Amino acid sequence: MSEHVIEFLPYQKAWINDKSRFKIGKMTRRGGKTFGTCGECVDDCIQAEINGVRDRWTILSRSENTAKEAIEEAIKPMTKAYYEVYGSLVKKGQPEFSEEDFIVPAHKREVVQNGQTHLIDVEEATYKAQEVRFPTGSRITAISASPDAARGFGGNLILDEFAFHADARRIWASAFPVIIRNNNKLRVISTPNGKGNKFHELMTTEGNNWSKHVVDIYEAVKQGLDVDPEELRLALNDQDAWDQEFLLKWMDAASAWLPYELISSCEARLAGHPALYGGGPCFVGVDIAARNDLFVIWVLELVGGHLVTREIIAEKRITFARQDELLADVFRRYRVVRCAMDQTGMGEKPVEDAKRNHGESRVEGVLFSATSKLALASGLKDGMEDRRVLIPEGQPELRADLHAIKSTTGQSGIRRLVADGSSDGHADRFWAAALAVAASETEYQPMVYTPVPPDFTQAVERDIKITGGFRAQKGAW
Repeated sequence: MSEHVIEFLPYQKAWINDKSRFKIGKMTRRGGKTFGTCGECVDDCIQAEINGVRDRWTILSRSENTAKEAIEEAIKPMTKAYYEVYGSLVKKGQPEFSEEDFIVPAHKREVVQNGQTHLIDVEEATYKAQEVRFPTGSRITAISASPDAARGFGGNLILDEFAFHADARRIWASAFPVIIRNNNKLRVISTPNGKGNKFHELMTTEGNNWSKHVVDIYEAVKQGLDVDPEELRLALNDQDAWDQEFLLKWMDAASAWLPYELISSCEARLAGHPALYGGGPCFVGVDIAARNDLFVIWVLELVGGHLVTREIIAEKRITFARQDELLADVFRRYRVVRCAMDQTGMGEKPVEDAKRNHGESRVEGVLFSATSKLALASGLKDGMEDRRVLIPEGQPELRADLHAIKSTTGQSGIRRLVADGSSDGHADRFWAAALAVAASETEYQPMVYTPVPPDFTQAVERDIKITGGFRAQKGAW
């Protein structure tokens, strides 16, 4: 019946036509999953009107605004469209009619029964902010989700964007017992929101008697959704968000060592510009390159208690000689107090050369291990959480590299840090930054001196008496 009135895309039609009692959909953002689901419940209520019975649907949305949007943008327009085409399908006390019995125009409808034509009044549905009521008592209500709301509803239930509901498990525990009465139907739709929530559990459990629908952005476009995925991806400028919201991947947000929100909070407009170097003490981190990995030098300048990123040098497929040249240039242009370098594996010789060229007291080699990497990463995270470390803004490849490190816990319970491999530099920028922060935490004695004025006539007067020599008794001190 829906297809005669509303234009649905094929995947929406497949959803509407699936009459399973328990149905769940993992669908792309802005793909019309709520619209298609609303089409099903309106269709059910219209069919109930035809049959002279009552039906009831409740939509639990993640907020009051999204509940109102479901009513205003989907339920009301669909219901009005049905009445515009079919008029009042049932009038109390009259026999049942099929939709073919009706001839349409405005507020009166001609009904053909037993070869005779009857003119009947149209009984429109009534519309409220969060509810649509049909003439024979069917209704569709949309409300914000809560355990109490789930416990109090009746009839069929739609859990809209269920992965984003607060107290989702309590809502589930309250709602499901109500569903089992009267063979009511349950619809769950959402985009993913990490792992471990009830939506993830329902979608990934095998043999749980749920009919499952999956439509990512590319499948939706293939079936007629009028959007440009590449345009969306570039405008979003957030690979994790793209993977989760549009490609429907189960992203474990809790495992990211540096969340995007933390990274963004440390971005500063004046960071990342070598020309703004003010002559302050600098701390350098160096991640040695291996084949296709990035060679990265990260320079931090201490400015008023903040570690401001002054420069990030990232080169791929360069010789060790070129790496030495770049590091020497950094020591020439900045007042480097400490430099921490990755000494693991092939880093042994670059560290040895750097110590010889720039001083053993200023260059420190760091051997990477599970323990040392955790300490380095913790230092970087602490500095960013305290907003002491400031990084350049508006650099997607830098954000991706900093976000690429994930925290995992093995069967032994030991925490490990691994790169997800999706970033441009395989987290090389992350480790260079962590090494630079570690260099800044090493105690050092600042060198203090009073320069001799170039004009000796302006020199500070002091008493000088020539003596007869070292340890001579004559002369005055």
